[in-house]
Amino acid sequence: MTTPAAILFKTPTPEETARPGFIAADLHVHTNHSDSSTRVRDVLRSAARQGIGCAITDHNQVGGAVEACRAGTEVPVIPGIEVSADDGPHLLLYFPALSDLTDFYRRHIEKKKRDGPCLAIKMTAAEILDAREGYHCVAVEAHPCGYAFLNRGMQQGIERGCIEAETFDRLDALEVICGGMGRTHNLVAADLARSHDLGRTGGTDAHLLRELGGVVTCARAESVEEFLDAIVRRESVVVGRERNLAEKAMMGAAVLPHHLPYALPILRTRIRETFFEGMGR
Repeated sequence: MTTPAAILFKTPTPEETARPGFIAADLHVHTNHSDSSTRVRDVLRSAARQGIGCAITDHNQVGGAVEACRAGTEVPVIPGIEVSADDGPHLLLYFPALSDLTDFYRRHIEKKKRDGPCLAIKMTAAEILDAREGYHCVAVEAHPCGYAFLNRGMQQGIERGCIEAETFDRLDALEVICGGMGRTHNLVAADLARSHDLGRTGGTDAHLLRELGGVVTCARAESVEEFLDAIVRRESVVVGRERNLAEKAMMGAAVLPHHLPYALPILRTRIRETFFEGMGR
């Protein structure tokens, strides 16, 4: 596997994040509206100091994105959500307009949620992609290789026969650098994006404020809409690095208290994902 010039595994620098006529944004950020303790206002302050934009992509929830978009900040905020599909994949959905995000959530996601707010909803990846039709929406698969022993990646689902192969090509882009994954997985994601002729995004999957900005997606754009369109046209550049083991341990410790109250439904979901391939809704 070779890394294309549009994907740079390095710490972003101001020369890359502050280029005139470009937007650089961390496209995978969690807040206290899902399984992080980070406040939206702190995300926006940190992003402003770094000169970057951000997408609040809380799990199956839009409250953080709404708060960020209505904060009146000069930080470019991309309205978004991370939806956990019943058959495994995590889909990052981005909208140029906040009103479209909230309408999509109200019509299609809110009533399909399970007991745990971060658990897979009662919709497959294909059903979620069906639902986004009619919206100006960019669909990206987060950490496309999934996790060991879990059927979270779309490619894993296709190989195991629980996701139709053509579902992959309904995506607009893949997250080719996810700060929470390892280099090997990110290289495979980059190779998948290239072989399927998909766009490229990157984000930290930040659950701690200190992680924000460790991975950014850069594109020539003057607005959120132009930025998202550039991703679809495969004109984006992704710059960033993965977290090391110590940083991953810190993140895990921070997230754990948010998941403990839902330990039983999480366990049931993990068993279903692992052994029943998301077919037991």
